[in-house]
Amino acid sequence: VQLQASGGGLVQPGGSLRLSCAASDISLDYLGIAWFRQAPGKEREGVSCISGSASSTYYTDSVKGRFTISRDNAKNTVFLQMNNLKPEDTGIYYCAVSGRTLYPGTWYGPNQYRLWGQGTQVTVSS
Repeated sequence: VQLQASGGGLVQPGGSLRLSCAASDISLDYLGIAWFRQAPGKEREGVSCISGSASSTYYTDSVKGRFTISRDNAKNTVFLQMNNLKPEDTGIYYCAVSGRTLYPGTWYGPNQYRLWGQGTQVTVSS
């Protein structure tokens, strides 16, 4: 069972990237999926989460209005569209799968997730 995160890269401030999280040997249908990021010297931070039905999405305050999470169950893939990127968005971005029902007060806890991808580097710099 693997999660493959991709789409990272080097982008200038104000630019955009679209991250993808593709799963193999597991169906993402009905599973909550989140994106986390970790900057050097900092703890892993929950960025965004989408419920299994896609009816609920959550974002950390610093990315609201700039990032959009979505899913395509037919492609077994979750996306994170990141616009107006800032240097403080720099880090390794990980996708993670949860087998639990996620709520506004719990989705950002790493212990809610049981399967993690390998991460993709996002660097925002001029």
